[in-house]
Amino acid sequence: MRNSRQALRRYILIKMVKIASVSTGAALLFTGMALAQTDPGVQSGNRGTGATIITSDPNGFLPFFTDGQARFQAVESVSGNAAGNNGLGPRFNSNQCSSCHAQPAVGGTGSANNPQFAFAGSSVAPKDATPYFITANGPTREARFPFFFNANGTVNTSAPNGGVEDLFTVSGRSDAGSCSLPQPSFSAAGQANDIIFRIPTPTFGAGLIENLDDSTLLKNQAANNNNNLGISGAFNHNGNDGTISRFGWKAQNKSLHIFSAEAYNVEMGITNLLFTQDRPLPGEDQQQTGLPSNCLNLSGTGYPEDTSNPSQTSSVAVLDDVSAFANFMRFLAPPPPGGVVLNGQQVPASSISAGGQLFSAIGCATCHNATPGSTQASNMVPALSNAPVPAFSDIEIHHMGNGLADNVSQGSAGGDQFRTAPLWGLGQRIFLLHDGRTTNLNAAIAAHAGHGSEATTVEQNFSNLSTSQRQEILDFLRSL
Repeated sequence: MRNSRQALRRYILIKMVKIASVSTGAALLFTGMALAQTDPGVQSGNRGTGATIITSDPNGFLPFFTDGQARFQAVESVSGNAAGNNGLGPRFNSNQCSSCHAQPAVGGTGSANNPQFAFAGSSVAPKDATPYFITANGPTREARFPFFFNANGTVNTSAPNGGVEDLFTVSGRSDAGSCSLPQPSFSAAGQANDIIFRIPTPTFGAGLIENLDDSTLLKNQAANNNNNLGISGAFNHNGNDGTISRFGWKAQNKSLHIFSAEAYNVEMGITNLLFTQDRPLPGEDQQQTGLPSNCLNLSGTGYPEDTSNPSQTSSVAVLDDVSAFANFMRFLAPPPPGGVVLNGQQVPASSISAGGQLFSAIGCATCHNATPGSTQASNMVPALSNAPVPAFSDIEIHHMGNGLADNVSQGSAGGDQFRTAPLWGLGQRIFLLHDGRTTNLNAAIAAHAGHGSEATTVEQNFSNLSTSQRQEILDFLRSL
């Protein structure tokens, strides 16, 4: 098998050398053909995504999955919610986990219909305006300002910011009391080119990624670094114990528990056992003002707003929401691959297989590893133990150049570094890249090339393939 892969790689490289030697006129013609291949687009139908990984449950964890799944879809209020879902705000990006993680099933990424578009002027955010970058059928987004502003409104590139600027406030809600807050100046930030966006990351198969031990990842990194493509990844690390972190666009979060708790606090404004204070905007901390006193403890229950529930009798009900969210994501199965329909016709399995071979031959798999290894033994369910992780990611962070750079640092990941996005489930994703700037695989692949990007050579290898070969790779990607 290794010899056949090496032979295929040599064939592709020889072919690319021949292409590179053609005349300038022919090369320009070939460049014009670069978009002749067609992205099959989002594949319809249910491939089984969103199911649980639990098939054998000797320790009784299945109820924790179903309970977490229900809480993941609960709508949060500021106060007065009879169901106990209180604590929203004082600023937020959404009011339920599943509104951001919905495509193609609960736990995924942003859907075709952006729920954020309906918030402004409704009972959810009655006094707010819809930010200019939020559209009815565009990506679900969060916004960040890479740099703070000077008093005169200019950007201070010597003062890094990078924190989330929540889109909406609870001002004017019937359950929010007298709290009144302005929205961040998104339009001014856009005009100053000091705003970047992130879209939700899908969480299918996240328990497998969480259960990869550091030694396996480091061994895989050493193998990946043996390449002639200019690729040399690194890992982001947890600031507390120094171990490899792995969740989020820059792999800034160590565990699903931390990932859940941060999102509850940052995206919905709900304090919890890991993040116990209401969160001011970055500028309010910089100006040493914090939140106004009338915007604190809006739920009236004290802090943290999300706690354990010791008065409950069932084991699942005793858990706090954050722990329940983490369990739901931990036990989500990896998204299964499936067939591909292009222009109304089923793509032959042979074409998808050929695309997978080409994907590896031109170097895509140097970062998008079919699997970075197998998991360590699990103390929860057998399906998480000693299992391959077909994520098509090395979990490493890589320099992606100035075209994708967002000038936001998180942990040891710099402004142009991102975690290799896992490609499992790509066949049913709508919005692509960290900011959702495109829905087309051709554009997403092209964005990998740029000054300072480790992926430039690989992207050029892709461009130098024949149209039919590029099509096979796109078909393969949409089969994942």
